[in-house]
Amino acid sequence: MTRATLSSAEQFVKAKRVMPGGVNSSTRVNQALGMPLFASRAEGSRITDIEGRVFVDMCCGHGAALLGHAHPTIDEAMRTAMELGYASVFETPYHEELAQLVCDAVPCADRVRFCSAGSETTLHLIRACRAFTGRNKIIRIEGHFHGYHEMVYIGGHPPQDYGKQNRDQPYIESAGIPTEFAKLIIPIPHNDPAALQAAIDEHGDDTALVILEPINWNWGAIRSDREYLRLARQWTEEAGIVLFFDEIQSVFKTRQLTAQAEYGITPDVTTIGKSLGGGLPLSGFGGKAEIMDLYKPVGDVQHSGTFNAHLVPILAGLAFVKETRKQYFYDTLEELSEHFERGINRIIQSHQLNMIVPVHGPRFTILFGRTTAAERYEDCFCHDPQVMLRFIKGCYDRGVYFHDYGGGPIHHGFSIQHTKEDLDEVLNVMEDTLTEMKSDFA
Repeated sequence: MTRATLSSAEQFVKAKRVMPGGVNSSTRVNQALGMPLFASRAEGSRITDIEGRVFVDMCCGHGAALLGHAHPTIDEAMRTAMELGYASVFETPYHEELAQLVCDAVPCADRVRFCSAGSETTLHLIRACRAFTGRNKIIRIEGHFHGYHEMVYIGGHPPQDYGKQNRDQPYIESAGIPTEFAKLIIPIPHNDPAALQAAIDEHGDDTALVILEPINWNWGAIRSDREYLRLARQWTEEAGIVLFFDEIQSVFKTRQLTAQAEYGITPDVTTIGKSLGGGLPLSGFGGKAEIMDLYKPVGDVQHSGTFNAHLVPILAGLAFVKETRKQYFYDTLEELSEHFERGINRIIQSHQLNMIVPVHGPRFTILFGRTTAAERYEDCFCHDPQVMLRFIKGCYDRGVYFHDYGGGPIHHGFSIQHTKEDLDEVLNVMEDTLTEMKSDFA
């Protein structure tokens, strides 16, 4: 892609004339910049904007680009797709091969289906859970993210002033969602066994599923307590409720491949995505055969779409999963993760910064105003989004790209193509920026 003749600001003005807000995804505007990053090229660990500025990319497709940019194995997959004529709407042996690899990697997956976006996975899998149980309600965890559709974009991120007294009236997170949908959502705090037991006791006969992220990447990288997950497994099984782990973000990020394998807790169903497509749009959902076989043409639950599992992302996904099976892959990721974690902890300690940076595999969160690990959603209210945006702008001005759309403490990370030298450059920039603005979050 050649360098544009327009500046980023000029390109943004043009884009706003023909696209709402000038973007195709609401969160694509980096609030620290007041506009999206207009890319001209992405390669390895670097992203180049249309003005020719090169940045170390610490967004990495929000976790999708675990292979980095323009990885040779994805390039080869694209050449194969071209040779095969980009066959659309047809099944191929490649689909079955990838499905088998996914089933081998995901403990709960007897069967798997593929689609494009993470929101699709939860939408379609919730439908099967309801068909399986004959129930309609959903118990969900505050702070966890499961997509943007009406079934789950409720009760996840109530503002601080919403109040615990309003938990019986779940917070609706977007205009245009009918209030009737909120009647089906029971939001509860994370890592709170008593709250989970109370919700099951009160709503169990009407509840189809308990849905959660084992690692809550989208709000502070909060890890679930293992005993909490064990009790969730026990109590849902006793109540005939489907236990649903949303692993869109956590899958393939560590050597254990899934959080359910790390914890040793097997849910009934799960969603996977982000990195699965090697940077291309591919997600999946799977689970026990008796639930998955409810989908047509075996059962009566509908899941279809012209572009479901298009050959191009299937081939990219197959290339990605095969790459993760090579010995170097997780050896490298672990070395990079340990290197970054040591570096950022040294910075925090040596400058006595009032912040934490939880690191898990190649993803991490920056949480200002706290020095101990968060356990639930409200523990992150200390985080000041404006401080975060100033930090991101400071790093951007120094050649490191973090992305933030002005919300809570979301995740950032690196890829298999990042090097220790890249991370040292990032750490130096972070240290300069953080010490410069230390008084902002003292």
